[in-house]
Amino acid sequence: MTEKEIPGKFKNQSKILLKSRFLRNLSLFERYEFLQLCHRRKYKEGEYIYYQNDPGTGMYFIEEGRVQLSVVNNIDDPEKGSADHELEPPESFGAMSIGYELRRMSSAKCITDCTLLGFFKPDFETLKKRHPEIAIKFIETISMIAMMQLERTMRKLCETADTKTAFSIQFESYYRVYEEDEI
Repeated sequence: MTEKEIPGKFKNQSKILLKSRFLRNLSLFERYEFLQLCHRRKYKEGEYIYYQNDPGTGMYFIEEGRVQLSVVNNIDDPEKGSADHELEPPESFGAMSIGYELRRMSSAKCITDCTLLGFFKPDFETLKKRHPEIAIKFIETISMIAMMQLERTMRKLCETADTKTAFSIQFESYYRVYEEDEI
């Protein structure tokens, strides 16, 4: 069966299955098994999927539509500026909330009517029980992304502040992880 022969929702899901950068470390079978645990959600244009600083509960794959991720510089005073990034199929967002207890670093808002596939923490627990090898690859992908983000952030911080300050912040963060209020 070719992509042209795949009907409606399966065609959109096949784009995620075949073209998702997030899932590229999984075999086609593993991607299929992973997507079977996802939940289809529909959102209207202008509707928020989540807000900056909300508890992270899951990640999303865009099946149809466009989503804007916005980071407000100061939540108490949103007029002080924000950074926006637009996503479209087959992109995904919110993955860090699966492997880690993190608050949302951005707000996610639908620019158009959207169909999203949600993958939530309970789905990850099911994945670990049914397909532990897929769960390991999933967490490895999240860890790789987190490490790449850390490296890029450190390089940028070294450019804007001195190297000593950048690494002091990194080491301070490392040791705070072991404090009871951080874990």
